[in-house]
Amino acid sequence: MTRASLLALALLTFSLPCAAAAEKGDAAAGKTKVYTCSGCHGITGWKNAYPNYHVPKITGQNYDYLVTALSSYKKGERSHPTMRAQGESLSEQDIRDISAYLSSITP
Repeated sequence: MTRASLLALALLTFSLPCAAAAEKGDAAAGKTKVYTCSGCHGITGWKNAYPNYHVPKITGQNYDYLVTALSSYKKGERSHPTMRAQGESLSEQDIRDISAYLSSITP
């Protein structure tokens, strides 16, 4: 391997974590975007009317799980009507910001 190739590989390797961190989302921006989430997820013991089940706790949840769940609602891969409507209204940046904020909260 040539010296230039090694240098390019090293630069790429060190820049990947920075790119991933930049893509994670802005927790401060997410804090302002979660206001509708607390309407259901912020009420202890709240149950959804149909189907009848407890609303899951989302604060402190794993970042990647939140991104996957919200993206799945946005794409229609998860079928809960309220969450699907919420997901469809979010941009990819909104999803990353909200997920960054919610995952940063310690229960």
